[in-house]
Amino acid sequence: MSRTPRPETILLFDGVCNFCHGAVRFIIPRDPQGRIHFASLQSDTGKQCLKSYGLPAEALSSVVLIDHGRAYLHSDAVLRTLRLLAGGWPLLSAAGRLVPRRLRDRLYRYIARNRYRWFGQADACLMPTSEMRARFLE
Repeated sequence: MSRTPRPETILLFDGVCNFCHGAVRFIIPRDPQGRIHFASLQSDTGKQCLKSYGLPAEALSSVVLIDHGRAYLHSDAVLRTLRLLAGGWPLLSAAGRLVPRRLRDRLYRYIARNRYRWFGQADACLMPTSEMRARFLE
């Protein structure tokens, strides 16, 4: 039985976070080539990806971008994702890299800590539309 090869770029997100759902919906139209694929951190695929990169399964406080065999966390994951998008987003990524990682990650952790309070929490993981479904690995 042959397995379907994994895409080279996978964004793992908190599947019950409304802010994260919005981020996925933001990314999809700005990635017209469809390079970025998605899986929730809570899914079997997400857990398997975390395990294969030696990341704890409880890493729900960080988005994780796996790009060409390397895992990016926290603000690095956000900036790397922006770099992959069409339009002016790669410029924002470059500008963000001028800010020291320590400060970027502090801001990232602050937002991550408060995301449920500010944006709410979904009862279930994001259900992709039929157009989005091909980009999800669940």
